[in-house]
Amino acid sequence: MTITISTVCVPGARLHYEVRGQGPLVLILGAPMAAAEFAPLAHALAGDHTVVTADPRGIAGSTVDDPTENSIPERRADDVAAILDDLGADSADVFGSSGGAVTGLSLVARHPDRVRTLVAHEPPLLELLPDAAEQRAATEDIIATFNRDGMFAAWGKFMANAGFDVPAGAPSDAPGPPAPSDQDLRDAAHFFNHELRGTTRFLPDVEALKKGRVVLGLGEESGRLLTKRTTIALADLLGKRLVMFPGDHGGFIDAPGAFADVLRAVLSRPARRTGA
Repeated sequence: MTITISTVCVPGARLHYEVRGQGPLVLILGAPMAAAEFAPLAHALAGDHTVVTADPRGIAGSTVDDPTENSIPERRADDVAAILDDLGADSADVFGSSGGAVTGLSLVARHPDRVRTLVAHEPPLLELLPDAAEQRAATEDIIATFNRDGMFAAWGKFMANAGFDVPAGAPSDAPGPPAPSDQDLRDAAHFFNHELRGTTRFLPDVEALKKGRVVLGLGEESGRLLTKRTTIALADLLGKRLVMFPGDHGGFIDAPGAFADVLRAVLSRPARRTGA
């Protein structure tokens, strides 16, 4: 399958994005996940869609002029609009997962005419939870752990707080994880120091979202995850039913074909203003 690789310059950054397939346009968004992690899902959709995947600013191939600048959802939403401009597209369907779902929610509020349907898969909107203060403290502890103890320790705390099963300490003679590459370290520094706070503290514009076509997705196996709570909280605010997707928070990685089938079915539904 032919993949076209493009770049577009936006204020403060140069964005990398990839295009494959043919048919109705759909953008796949992650944060901090880059285009590479979504390649299997994009491939599964590309038989009947033109699929765009992108590296969010400051991650992988999307470089920033100021590495200390924070990556907030509003800025990432403007980046998506710039990619649509570069494609010559008035609008597109959008699938966003995790931080990419938060980007999509901001996109609907800031650029409503550019989004036909947003499928927001497990957005980590921690401010919607009754224990938001505790979650803010946990986030600050994760960031402090990164700067004190490094990437692996921080990811361990992050995953545990998110609700994933984190193995207990390995035997002293067990081999450690492979050394991270320079790109891994840059991406981790960007995520923990300049993206995590802005993403998890984002407050969605509920009235703007009610005016658009927003579908909320939840993994069938996400029952233990923090993002189940946040997704349900947003669904309650919007008065929407959840669409269940295969797997958990990363279901599009484990079962991209089945995940693509559900996404394709959602995008093919006639538009309606309430429910989903």
